[in-house]
Amino acid sequence: MSVNDELQSTIDDMVDGRRGILAADESSGTIAKRFDAIGVESTEENRRFYRSTLLSTEGLGEFVSGVILFEETLGQVNEKGTPLPQVAAAQKIVPGIKVDKGKGPLAGSPGDMITYGLDGLAERLAGYKAQGARFAKWREVYPVSAHNPTRLGLTANAEMLARYAAVCQSVGVVPIVEPEVLMDGDHSIERDAEVNEQVWHEVFRALHRHGVVLELMILKPSMVTPGKDCAKAPPEQVAEYTVRSLRRAVPAAVPSINFLSGGQGPEEATVNLNALNQLWQAPWQLSFSYGRALQEPALKAWQGKPENGSAAQQALLKRARLNHLAMLGEYRDGLERE
Repeated sequence: MSVNDELQSTIDDMVDGRRGILAADESSGTIAKRFDAIGVESTEENRRFYRSTLLSTEGLGEFVSGVILFEETLGQVNEKGTPLPQVAAAQKIVPGIKVDKGKGPLAGSPGDMITYGLDGLAERLAGYKAQGARFAKWREVYPVSAHNPTRLGLTANAEMLARYAAVCQSVGVVPIVEPEVLMDGDHSIERDAEVNEQVWHEVFRALHRHGVVLELMILKPSMVTPGKDCAKAPPEQVAEYTVRSLRRAVPAAVPSINFLSGGQGPEEATVNLNALNQLWQAPWQLSFSYGRALQEPALKAWQGKPENGSAAQQALLKRARLNHLAMLGEYRDGLERE
């Protein structure tokens, strides 16, 4: 199979108009915070058991087509000794891997950030493929202020995303490109739309320069919302601003846009996705790639107790099913209480 055939096979398995992506790639620090909230120590065994529980949820593959894993999880096994990527694949959920190495300040551009991890990426990807990963994810973050992102911040972050995506495609791994415009702050929805459009324009210019095949990648952007210190916008407004900005900046060749939840609560993220799919028949699949917005109810149900595993799985399955309905524009509030 050629590299392009390999990439196309992964896209075909992940983009089907009815399923989204589970983001279970929390770094050690992030998952420790999630576990602290429910009084659970973040040991390797607790992380393994929790993520194994999620991936073993019967029926999850009906609503989820891919799962982003942390490097630790890629090498872990369930109670029967089956590697966790194989547990996911058994439900036709494509295993993927977070490959960036975290972020830090961008020199020469106060307030902007840059992500690390390009060194040795091709070699790491070869190892991840051998463990079952078929796609990867890289995140760049964009703080919003009166001065940020700067021109340097826009170009430097876009260059990192494009270089990462080009390396992925060269070795037959589908890249998820994640330019996250942060919700932190009191900026208006109009300012958020302006920044997202600037970010997406710059990202796709860089992808073009590096020869990335748009049909063989997935975009994971933020929805356009006001800053979290402002009043929340109604779903119809989020959908209107998001779709308008996407139409201005994202080529139709991209097969799927899988939104990150970016601080939205579980119900809020579902309602907004539903509004997006009700508003307009897009040239792209409009889907989800949620972490906390899918997992939060499962974590609360689990509480670190093995006997609560089934309850955690049912909580995850419910949220996955509701987001599947939101992809179809068929979600309604009453379903939360069923």
